[in-house]
Amino acid sequence: MDLETAAWIAASGLATAVGGAALLLVRRPSRRALDVLLGFTAGVMLGATVFSLLVPALDRGGAAEALGGLLLGGAVLAMVDVVLPHAHARLRERGGRALEDRASERRAVLLLAALTIHNVPEGLAVGVAFAAGGPELGVPIAVGIGIQNVPEGFAAAAPLIAAGTPRRTAAAAAASTGLVEPPAAFAAFAAVELAGAILPIALGFAAGAMLYVVVDELIPESHASGHELDATLALIAGFVLMVALDTTL
Repeated sequence: MDLETAAWIAASGLATAVGGAALLLVRRPSRRALDVLLGFTAGVMLGATVFSLLVPALDRGGAAEALGGLLLGGAVLAMVDVVLPHAHARLRERGGRALEDRASERRAVLLLAALTIHNVPEGLAVGVAFAAGGPELGVPIAVGIGIQNVPEGFAAAAPLIAAGTPRRTAAAAAASTGLVEPPAAFAAFAAVELAGAILPIALGFAAGAMLYVVVDELIPESHASGHELDATLALIAGFVLMVALDTTL
């Protein structure tokens, strides 16, 4: 692997830091703004689930591999949900601020976990592309995934800010979700045959994890304060953004 290939692989994964850093410019948002951010996050994640993960999984493998991975990913996140018991604060218990903070923190952790899982198969895809087709195939895929990672970094940081996390910490945590991509890409480059075989399952697994977080956490929470219309429109905007990035890149 030459230095240029290594640089492209690293840059595509670290692009999440750009989106996370964008929130450094935002002051503590209102409840309406937080719900809009959560809705936008849900739309970005839904777009990534379908077009960045599930469709490529179906293209690269069969329905059994893709859907089996999806079910496994959802099951793993459901197990995490059971291991970390909680109450959806604004939906069930409206009396205590501490309870709401704990639920918000847990929601942010779940989203970060799902995004980190989601970035592993993206890294595999970049590594396989460079190994199989050289820069001609690898660079466009690395650029496309890198650009998609920018709004994902923004989306990862938003729930942390909603939970009261300092903006610098939220930006750093969002950037960290992309750190798994370069190692996965380097490993895939070194073992392209194995990575190619497991890629559909890995993509499906990430899709299931993301879908669980969106449906169980982000959409209900963004609708819990009476800003359903704003959150829904933001969700559509986030979904359209990710579809546009996928179809053009």
